[in-house]
Amino acid sequence: MHVLITADTIGGVWTYARELVCGLLDRGHRVTLVSFGRMPTAAQTSWIEKKNLNYYPTSFSLEWMQDAESAIAESAKYLEQIISSARPDILHFNQFYYGMLECGIPKIVVGHSDVISWWKAVHDDPMPHSSWFSWYTRVVSKGLDLADIVVAPSQWMLDAIRENYGSSSRRMKVVHNGRSADLFQPSAYKTNCVLSVGRLWDEAKQIKLLLDRAHPVPVRIAGSIQNPESGVSLSLQRSANVTLWGEQDETHLRALYSESAIYAATPRYEPFGLAPLEAALSGCALIANDIPAFHELWGDAALYFKRNDADSLADAVRLLSDNPAIRAEYGQRAYERARRLFTAPRMVSEYEDLYFNLISKRAAA
Repeated sequence: MHVLITADTIGGVWTYARELVCGLLDRGHRVTLVSFGRMPTAAQTSWIEKKNLNYYPTSFSLEWMQDAESAIAESAKYLEQIISSARPDILHFNQFYYGMLECGIPKIVVGHSDVISWWKAVHDDPMPHSSWFSWYTRVVSKGLDLADIVVAPSQWMLDAIRENYGSSSRRMKVVHNGRSADLFQPSAYKTNCVLSVGRLWDEAKQIKLLLDRAHPVPVRIAGSIQNPESGVSLSLQRSANVTLWGEQDETHLRALYSESAIYAATPRYEPFGLAPLEAALSGCALIANDIPAFHELWGDAALYFKRNDADSLADAVRLLSDNPAIRAEYGQRAYERARRLFTAPRMVSEYEDLYFNLISKRAAA
């Protein structure tokens, strides 16, 4: 089977795509990968050198970027050329727009996030009226309508897609994201500290909650402070026991996860969240914002703080940092749930089944 997969190099979709691509290649399938958003770094593509993979990196804008209309249309034409040349058996699009392509090949569109649900979560308001929002809503809806199946990484995200873009008659399915558990090493000698990973400039991540209160243990924050669209770096005030590590490669992130006893998942908008999963696979106790997606994914394996409340977050940090037994219990709960539900082989198997089903149905039609 030959699968063409699109990805972007800006967020967690790149990590997700790498897990999926590697899993498919290891099972004997052919893969063509096309990326958008910005040209990848050498660190992002080092794994590709060891794989028999056709890869097409581009810097075309993503559909959620402002003023992306012309660039996304150009990228669609470029993608059509690759599809025509590669002749894959299945199309796996991780952007909504490309669902509109008429190629005569079965199409999966995966909704990792979307602007409307992001806006509602971050601003607590309906989207404002503008020509760009109207364009975005129209092309996302059309891309979803023309997909053979729509996938999301959580039920919450799938419900948001259905609510924000209309029809409930589409074929829709949840496939949870997964990570390779053997990449992460829980340590028996963890430091009593709090770690959080994410873009500090992104309002949805609201890592600033950790900076708004003093904490009794060190706080480590890894992530960019510069917005990639505006180029503006965030100015932050922080207490003496907060360390900003900036962007880290995966080797250093894995070391931070392994050393840290507590992970704080602060986002007010998170359809899935690979960072909490990586922390859980590293044996960190999870503190999570009280949002529906986290409850769906983590159940009683996380300690929740009152939604978007810095005082409640500080109380949760104090509880776990002051109580080693409770901290260890939450770390074990998160680790066991992650190993049971959110592994890469399970994710790859579910997509593999989807591909085969779509191909067989198209062949029988």
